[in-house]
Amino acid sequence: MEQEAGAAGSVARVFSLLRLIGAAGGGGIRLTDLAERAALPRPTVHRILRALGAEGMVAFDARGKRYTLGLDLFLLAAKAGDVMGLRDLARPTLLRLTASLGETLFLLVHNGYDAVCIERSAGPLPIRSFTGDIGGRVPLGIGQGSVAILAFLPAAEQDEIIRHNLPRMRDYGGPDEASLRAELIQVRREGFCGGASGLIPGMAGVGVPIMDGDGRAVAALSIGTTTDRLSAERKPIIAGMLKQEAAAISRQLNPFDPTLRRAAAAMSAA
Repeated sequence: MEQEAGAAGSVARVFSLLRLIGAAGGGGIRLTDLAERAALPRPTVHRILRALGAEGMVAFDARGKRYTLGLDLFLLAAKAGDVMGLRDLARPTLLRLTASLGETLFLLVHNGYDAVCIERSAGPLPIRSFTGDIGGRVPLGIGQGSVAILAFLPAAEQDEIIRHNLPRMRDYGGPDEASLRAELIQVRREGFCGGASGLIPGMAGVGVPIMDGDGRAVAALSIGTTTDRLSAERKPIIAGMLKQEAAAISRQLNPFDPTLRRAAAAMSAA
């Protein structure tokens, strides 16, 4: 029993150190500071770090004398539980909402300056949308789903996207900068983007963000419908249903899903 308790304590110390190193960020942490934060003797921490380093779980910068999480740890985490990707997670939700609401559902993912449709569940009524079918893309700021994503991005990234997309949005008959920013404030306050944009006559929709663990929008759920079907009474009910489903998807997101990791790379390449 004593041996088991000792082994459990050693495992707990290992994970405590890994969490502290991760919390230190990309700049890493010195041995002395790590030992102090872990409330462990420095020789003990050094011994554990050497073992973790031999397994590739931590990396050591000899010049700065700082420890960071190792690449092998990230590779191992990427396989955690064989977690489903965003599209697989969301597909049952889209089918269920289409069946219950009688509307067309879209799953959009943030990709650089755009939102890309990666899944769609068609309702019984014909509708028109900017993204069209799976694989269609639209500038962030055009359409309810993409506005929902844009509203919940960090301020600096949001500013960069608006600067880049304003000329493109004119091709869609989109709003000016002041109108767009006012809409983003409202979307952040209400948690959804809804109503008829007027950009496609007779069409309306509701979009809600899907957030990652840092509270940043990585995707959106949206419905496409007609203006007469999106009544003032029906809109908040639909928005509430979408927000509930989006929150459930957010809790199951795999942070290593390649679909979610392409956004920054796409912006850099643009």
